[in-house]
Amino acid sequence: MIKYIRFVHKEQVQYGILHGENIEILHGNSFSNFEKSNTFINIDEINLLPPCTPQKIICTGLNYSDTILEDGASIPKKPLIFLKAPSAIIGNEDSIIKNQMIETLTCEAELAIVIGKKGKCISVEDADSYIWGYLIANDVTAKDLQKEDIQWTRAKSFDTFLPLSYEIVGDIESHNLEIRTIVNGNIVQKGNTKDMIFDIPYLISYISNVMTLYEGDIILTGTPGGYGKVIDDGDTVIIEIEKLGSINNTVISSNNSWCLK
Repeated sequence: MIKYIRFVHKEQVQYGILHGENIEILHGNSFSNFEKSNTFINIDEINLLPPCTPQKIICTGLNYSDTILEDGASIPKKPLIFLKAPSAIIGNEDSIIKNQMIETLTCEAELAIVIGKKGKCISVEDADSYIWGYLIANDVTAKDLQKEDIQWTRAKSFDTFLPLSYEIVGDIESHNLEIRTIVNGNIVQKGNTKDMIFDIPYLISYISNVMTLYEGDIILTGTPGGYGKVIDDGDTVIIEIEKLGSINNTVISSNNSWCLK
């Protein structure tokens, strides 16, 4: 298992490999040309940044066999994909902001894939070679707005609606990982990646036949059953994924008034 992080050190944005409290600085500016430097710094010397800079974030809906369907919904015969704005990204321990436009806010634990190189029409057999690594993600959703709109962009893309872990974890098997959501100390969601309807190689292949994937793009692979726990001002949400660790974010209500009616 290898953990890549992105950070600022001496006013320079760099990547490194995390070794406990120490970081080995990587030469190069992309996953495809990283070289180990054998130069180490302590984690206290850096400021962490979001782990990558995606051109796009592609999400997958209703992708777990243990999902309890809402009225009118059905298990998709093809991956149900939609986009989430990169500006929604925040890090571990950052606040999820509930905009005053929103009445019902929910959380969804998801395993996220980070793409490591450009690819178009990728075969299922080759898909693993395009994976940089994995992240923990919380697909925060304005549930009332999702139901109100025909498409989900607004409900999914408010600023702060995509908490991510800071480490891109590579060299792990991802097909049998436990996933949990804990709200205010209570387990509200539990699942396993083995229950995906469309597995990760298939998702990468399918999406790349729709749109070109670029280094740093993120694919959210769907959320297990029990998703959609309502969260509100003051709630603390922890997402745990086996081998990847956890992220912890607290909800706060926005002080900015909603001025359009």
